[in-house]
Amino acid sequence: MSKIKHIGIFTSGGDAPGMNACIRAAVRTAHHNKLKITGIYEGYDGLINAKFKTLSPIDVSGIIQSGGTILKSSRSAEFMTAEGRKKAFKNMKAKGIDALIAIGGDGTFKGAEVFQEEYGVPVVGCPGTIDNNLYGTDFTIGFDTACNTAVEAIDKIRDTATSHNRMFLVEVMGKDAGYIALHACVAGGGEAVLLPEQINDLPRLMRFLKEKSTGKIFANIIVVAEGDETGGAAEVEKLINANYSEYETKVTVLGHLQRGGSPTCKDRLLAGKLGMFAVDALMGGKTGVMVGEVHQKVQYTPLNIAGTTEKPLDPDLVRMSETLVI
Repeated sequence: MSKIKHIGIFTSGGDAPGMNACIRAAVRTAHHNKLKITGIYEGYDGLINAKFKTLSPIDVSGIIQSGGTILKSSRSAEFMTAEGRKKAFKNMKAKGIDALIAIGGDGTFKGAEVFQEEYGVPVVGCPGTIDNNLYGTDFTIGFDTACNTAVEAIDKIRDTATSHNRMFLVEVMGKDAGYIALHACVAGGGEAVLLPEQINDLPRLMRFLKEKSTGKIFANIIVVAEGDETGGAAEVEKLINANYSEYETKVTVLGHLQRGGSPTCKDRLLAGKLGMFAVDALMGGKTGVMVGEVHQKVQYTPLNIAGTTEKPLDPDLVRMSETLVI
């Protein structure tokens, strides 16, 4: 029998569609196994300031379709200090919480890892980030929804681009990872993509534009990850205008639009599975791991590896982005 009787659950860092589905699954799995579960509001700040609420299955009814997170989120500077973590542990023990489920990205996992090392708190992480940059899972919670949002926007932008024979540079989220940009470019029929993982990819774009400048341009879509070395879509536009005045260019920055909205079926299923298996992991004595899904099978990866190991882009998608253009 597991010694864990009371689980705390929180979301931290950037919100992602599907976080609520993950919370729902964890809460209902905990109750199914006769465990108490408490929601911690506003991430690590909630641990420091004792923002707790005991959750029942009824409390998580009607949230599976909602974006954002009912537990709110934050990036806690105080938790990065030893005093902040000491206060968090004191509040956690006073509430009787035995273990934690942390839903978030690499920053969330780093905090969880340090907390576990200092105080021996059992922690299991669920990968909740639209960036899809965590090693040990094929996809992260929220990534599919963000990609669908980006593709829908690209489809609509293409309509006006076609009507005016314009080139649009569409900037998507991804400071350090180009997963959204790559997937959205290929699925949205973009002509080119600039990624943080590919250094010096701007010259290749310029060569492509030079080849196309000899003919009539119709609805070029260039997808730019915000973290591309060039500095984003606005900077790329300046370089294009300086070298190819024949192109009429426009910039659209999708920004935080990609974080919102109702999660897709794929994100709801993934989030539900990971939330359920996070509770199973704690009951089984696992700690310091992220629960992910690889080839449709649940896999546990140490938090330090999940948050720090580079996750390569799909080489087939990279080749598609370079091949399926005219």
